[in-house]
Amino acid sequence: MKQATTAVTSLINAARSAPDAPLAFAECFTFTTATGTPYTWTNVDYDINFNGSVFSASGPLVSGLKYKGSVGLEVDKQQITIAARPTDIINGAPFLIALRDGAFDGAPVFRDRVFLSAPAGTVGGSVRMFQGRISTVDSVGRTQATVTVASDLVILDYDMPKNLFSPTCLHVLYDAGCGIIRGTFSLDGTVGAGSNSNTINFSGARAGDAQGSLVFTSGANANVRATIRSVNVGTSYSLMYPLPFAPTEDDAFNVAFGCDHTQATCQGKFNNLINFRGFPYVPPPQVAY
Repeated sequence: MKQATTAVTSLINAARSAPDAPLAFAECFTFTTATGTPYTWTNVDYDINFNGSVFSASGPLVSGLKYKGSVGLEVDKQQITIAARPTDIINGAPFLIALRDGAFDGAPVFRDRVFLSAPAGTVGGSVRMFQGRISTVDSVGRTQATVTVASDLVILDYDMPKNLFSPTCLHVLYDAGCGIIRGTFSLDGTVGAGSNSNTINFSGARAGDAQGSLVFTSGANANVRATIRSVNVGTSYSLMYPLPFAPTEDDAFNVAFGCDHTQATCQGKFNNLINFRGFPYVPPPQVAY
């Protein structure tokens, strides 16, 4: 059973005592990107000022996110549909492209039912109907995407313990545990002539950039991050996946070294053995003692 605030209870009781009095409610959705930026949208045709944020009526449309109440620890998984226009921009990219490229991977998702004194009137209170996170992006089309969301109970499905004994490093390159500053091993460049969605021609391509990341800072792919599969030193990068848009000559980007998480690379490429969090001498599982 959902607990309503005193303000919501008072508003509903007032409406019950005066059946002809105006009353409205709106569904307000909050999606937070992997970088921590919240995006707030509503399903009504006017903006909602609620909880210190403006829930836009002109953003993507979310449908299919239902309320479910049950006893126990069952994870509530639902498939929802998000319709968006090319003008709905997330970090410089159209919403559907940003969603496909991982901008909302694991993103927290909230659905609040907000009660108003009248359509476009004063907000009287709200009830949280869903709290969870994006689980998988199932499909992305030209105008809409299908996404599976799961309640926060899905965290209980995570494998434990968190730390495993592995020959390779457990840190993510450039994270706090790794300690390496990305800017120390990054380089600014521009796209060379003859490049396409799979290959970036760049005379400054370095061998250390293999398995690294390339982030566009201008052009149609601005803010898009691509993984480098292989490097032709001094000539070009081959990307792991094609870019959303074919780059044009002189599009700017920033590229940084990659890491295969081995002890040799940590020492030889980054001189960071003090922060290496692998266990290279753990015996393989097929060895019995």
